[in-house]
Amino acid sequence: MKTIAGLFLVLFGLLVATGFCGEAKSSLDVQGIVARSNHAALYQGADMRGAVTMTITDKQGRVRTRRFNMIRKNGDAKDQAQKYFVCFLEPADVRRMVFMVHKHGPGAQDDDRWMYLPSLDLVKRIAASDKRTSFVGSDFLYEDISGRNIDEDIHELVGATDRHYIVKNTPKNPRSVEFSHYVAHIDKETFLPMKLEYHRAGRVYRVAETLAVEKIPSGEAGQPTYATAVRSRVNDLDSGGSTEMVISRVRYNQKPSDDLFTERCLRRAPSEFLR
Repeated sequence: MKTIAGLFLVLFGLLVATGFCGEAKSSLDVQGIVARSNHAALYQGADMRGAVTMTITDKQGRVRTRRFNMIRKNGDAKDQAQKYFVCFLEPADVRRMVFMVHKHGPGAQDDDRWMYLPSLDLVKRIAASDKRTSFVGSDFLYEDISGRNIDEDIHELVGATDRHYIVKNTPKNPRSVEFSHYVAHIDKETFLPMKLEYHRAGRVYRVAETLAVEKIPSGEAGQPTYATAVRSRVNDLDSGGSTEMVISRVRYNQKPSDDLFTERCLRRAPSEFLR
């Protein structure tokens, strides 16, 4: 299983659902809440694609923009194996750069991540130790995009409001991350993580929020719409910077070929991803 922290990506955070299983909400324990949130944030539908605009603002107010197309495909029905393909369009110096992820189930090897750098014609593997570093200069991290294994954290239901479950998540291996814990505010209806507050040294230093949600058709006859996070933002309270991400042209259940998620396509992305 992968994390509720992986919402933002896309990337993405991009992807969420209303209703995953039939159990009564009142009967959910914290593991059930986290599992449903993880599904809603990362695994709705068999696959999903969209066009993403990322706006990066530093503490001086200077703005940079990244545009990319992304697609993800589930590898099983267990909310475990999954593949991502992200192809950059703008600015010109990152056009044709590709980020690809193969996520594996719990107990398997670390997730595989690659970055293709067209200026060098180089495929670079992203080490597991680098997954909590900046994603292409933004305030999102690689792990935000591809997801954090929920088995890496201890989950505790610490409160609730009329609208949200409040879950504290503490890493089992604190040396592997820069935070002491993070607190997730999870919508009771959609199970979307609406806010993630990251703590260290006794204070919040980073906040990720869902700013807008839309219901997107599933693309399958007789299937429900999916409540999808189409606008999100990360604020780095230490640096003073923030990054906002907007996803459009969202489509589910398009049945992409597994051939897309290969090193060959890292170097030569299909033309549909370059427009």
